Amino acid sequence: MGTTHGTTGRTAHRTRAGRPVLAALLGTGLLLAGGPPAAAGTAPDSKTTGESPLPASLSGDANAARAHDGDPGSYAKGSTSHWVRADLGATRRLDRVELRLPGAAQRIQLQGSANGRDFVDLSDARARQGKVTLPLGGAPMRYLRVAGAQRVGELAAYGAVSGDTTPPKAPSGVRLDGATLSWERVPGAAGYDVYADGRLRAGLPATAARWQDTTAPGGTAHRTAYTVRARDASGNESPDSSTAARTAAAGKGSTRAAFTPPSGKPTPGPARPKPAATGAAMPYRTVEAESGATGGGAQVIGPNRKIGDLAGEASGRKAVTLKETGQYVEFTTPVETNTLVTRFSIPDAPGGGGTSATLNVYVDGAKAKALDLTSKYAWLYGSEAFPVNDPGAGPARHVYDEAHLDLGRTVPAGSKVRLQKDAGNSSSYAIDFVDFERVSAAPNPDPAAFVQPAGFGHQDVQNALDKARMDTTGKLQGVYLPPGDYETSSKFQVYLKPVKVIGAGPWFTRFHAPAGQQNTDVGFRADNGANGSTFSGFAYFGDYTSRIDGPGKVFDFQHVAGITIDDIWAEHMICLYWGADTDRMTLKRNRIRDTYADGLNMTNGSTDNLVTDNEARSTGDDSFALFSALDSGGGEQTNNVYENLTSKLTWRAAGLAVYGGQLNTFRNIRVTDTLVYAGVTISSLDFGFPMNGFGPGRTTFENLALERTGGHFWNGQTFPGIWLFSASKPFRAIRVNGATITDPTYHGIMFQTNYVGQRPQNPVEDTEFTDVTVSGAKKSGDEYDAKSGFGIWANELPEPGQGPAVGKATFRRLTLRDNAENIRNTTSTFTVGVE
Repeated sequence: MGTTHGTTGRTAHRTRAGRPVLAALLGTGLLLAGGPPAAAGTAPDSKTTGESPLPASLSGDANAARAHDGDPGSYAKGSTSHWVRADLGATRRLDRVELRLPGAAQRIQLQGSANGRDFVDLSDARARQGKVTLPLGGAPMRYLRVAGAQRVGELAAYGAVSGDTTPPKAPSGVRLDGATLSWERVPGAAGYDVYADGRLRAGLPATAARWQDTTAPGGTAHRTAYTVRARDASGNESPDSSTAARTAAAGKGSTRAAFTPPSGKPTPGPARPKPAATGAAMPYRTVEAESGATGGGAQVIGPNRKIGDLAGEASGRKAVTLKETGQYVEFTTPVETNTLVTRFSIPDAPGGGGTSATLNVYVDGAKAKALDLTSKYAWLYGSEAFPVNDPGAGPARHVYDEAHLDLGRTVPAGSKVRLQKDAGNSSSYAIDFVDFERVSAAPNPDPAAFVQPAGFGHQDVQNALDKARMDTTGKLQGVYLPPGDYETSSKFQVYLKPVKVIGAGPWFTRFHAPAGQQNTDVGFRADNGANGSTFSGFAYFGDYTSRIDGPGKVFDFQHVAGITIDDIWAEHMICLYWGADTDRMTLKRNRIRDTYADGLNMTNGSTDNLVTDNEARSTGDDSFALFSALDSGGGEQTNNVYENLTSKLTWRAAGLAVYGGQLNTFRNIRVTDTLVYAGVTISSLDFGFPMNGFGPGRTTFENLALERTGGHFWNGQTFPGIWLFSASKPFRAIRVNGATITDPTYHGIMFQTNYVGQRPQNPVEDTEFTDVTVSGAKKSGDEYDAKSGFGIWANELPEPGQGPAVGKATFRRLTLRDNAENIRNTTSTFTVGVE
């Protein structure tokens, strides 16, 4: 949204992908089949993976070893009920699973479990064959199984933690004294997880050495077996401790674990393990610079949470600096690639406006090309809310940008790609991460049905659009934009009839504003005669250098319906998409980078829309927003689905923001490294516009993963992983089902109420959280230390002139661990109910 309510210098652990941690204990049949493991199989060829998984111990049927024996021609056999499966020995955060499915396509689904009993889906169930890569995005799992597979070969799991992948030792001295379980602390452990009969029951901080179970089995006596696992700061989990068991008499105790505050209400059933949200499925693989190899004196910097700092504004809050000739960072390509994108920072000019430089790229030791870089689109200064391009205006922020390069050839997986400062590279550099992607230009789908522009100018494209629009034969479906750089100076208009505007792909069909211009309003508009149009397969590289509200949206649509926006790359624009009263739209597979306002925003009664598999990086307002305003027409905003989304490094506002509406769903969303604001904002503030509040129909959030989110903004207000702000409109009917908040900058979940004239507006009502984990909320150690370290906070005084949160929220199956203070609620006006 168009307004937004910093960071600390404390340490953040990495959860980035890049290297295989181990191959699995593989087998077939029931997952917990007994018997000792068979001999280890050999690792897959390192030329394929770039690094070899650790040797695998195998168990199960006689042919189970074939699922990981280094021979692509052999495989293990399974069936729809007889799974090929893996035990990693301890819980690991996983980046991906790779396997081979020989022969005809097989309908398979990857499933995982943290406890060996309760399995969840880690992928969709569909036909696959050949070499298959299933991304997991850091999901913590110990057990894996490939459901439905008839033949599986070369199954390997790859860890998401780049750096420390060694699990801590299992806790020793596990014993029971009645219902109290105790153990000896493990050196270096960041926390402990307690399991009862294989089910996770408690997540505890590093200081814990005991836990009391007051759960009763009900009408009969029951023997319960307990184990404890240690966790370290990198997310690695130890093997199970030795088992301690007790028999509880029927009817004793309560139905709540002892660490849960009593509420007098019955507890729902046991928690179902949920994978961390993996976000968008994008065609490229991202590798963090700090996980690469450095040389020549290159330095890994960070972590910290400082705005304007090269580490503080980097992904994972770490980067690599190249300051002297010969310094480099080198990456092992995880996939076959012929392109490279890097997020980088080079200095601004003393008076602003940016500098330009090159940085050399090497492939397997040989120089490939020079990467052209500019800081023209980075480095803003002054006011946190409205920074400008003037170094004299105040402190800096938004110090990174991205650059892309066609390598000119296909580079196999496992190759070495190096970014190196040579004598001819005149700047100093910070490298945050790189993307690798193999691309090829898509041809004209049907030359008889798709007209091509006569050239690459603005009028050439408009003429082609007009020809398709005025066709009376019924043969022309639209316009094909062949590979090339298209110069455009204004918006294209699509009207009268639906049209398909198809490019060769965003690497190949590229729109630019004229050289020498700045802040040029380019893109598309459409009227309702164009309902049903498609825009796909091209890029818009804008020339905006600061925020200007109004123009600058690639797709600026109002009162249209049924339009698809697919596989678009937008960079250096104000927004990719702004939709007012737009219905049944589909936005998918888009990449949004370095915008100066929202990535995309749907408002004014936009209904029945699907936003799926989009990634936004470094947006200057909410990456993905739904704002139920009524200033431009439209009515209730309902039945929208935002799913499979990734937001990274939002530099002003939230990764996901929802302002009012009802019957809308937001699921499988991953937000990382917001620099000043909440990972997810749920707010009923109207910003002075006519607006619908929340409800009475539900607004549902499912499977959220928020890493290193939150910050400070609006002159010192601190923000959490999830911010719930009850304000000028009703705040009700909110459901959060499955959320993992890891290492927030200040706090995990924060409730706040707006006050006018010292009186609260609408309270938080009918709001429920289920299966939520908040971990790692630490004291910040900065000027906002007193407002930090809370897992859940009912804010008693967010800022002068305001007052405490008002209302109630209920939590079920809540896990709080490794926080300075799990729940802070000093108010008499808000109730945090834990069941």
